[in-house]
Amino acid sequence: MIVVADISPINYLVLIGPIDVLPHFYGKILLPSSVWEELQGAHTPDVVRVWLTNCPPWLEVRSLAGSPDPSLNFLDKGERDAISLAEELHADRLIADETLARAEATRRKLSVIGTLGVLRNAARASLLSLPESLSRLQETSFYVAPELIKSLLDEDAERINSGKP
Repeated sequence: MIVVADISPINYLVLIGPIDVLPHFYGKILLPSSVWEELQGAHTPDVVRVWLTNCPPWLEVRSLAGSPDPSLNFLDKGERDAISLAEELHADRLIADETLARAEATRRKLSVIGTLGVLRNAARASLLSLPESLSRLQETSFYVAPELIKSLLDEDAERINSGKP
């Protein structure tokens, strides 16, 4: 399975703790080199930069073989390169959070999941507590509509109460 990630999901999953659920679902995760560089930047939280110093073997940095698609220049560099790399490699999945990037990736027929989807799937696989993870996520700068949080928590509670995975 080929999976490409943008900065946001890596950043937030490291910040709240369950970054290691990614290889459980996807095996190896590929990061465009621009995303790797952005993760090394001064605005990246220290905990994320420290985590990257001991980068796990399932995270691999890849350069684009060609030039990024110029029609993606309305996105930031990491989003543009993540979509370009996903297209170049015919990726099975793109992990991204930003609305514009997700919409463009979907328009290009890429399968997209975000941080919330990863957390939801991890809870369904009994790898984490969704209420706890969402609570930690809300303590960061990650924006999510309160209605979506409520919907995810209600769905999770219903799943737990029904005894279904």
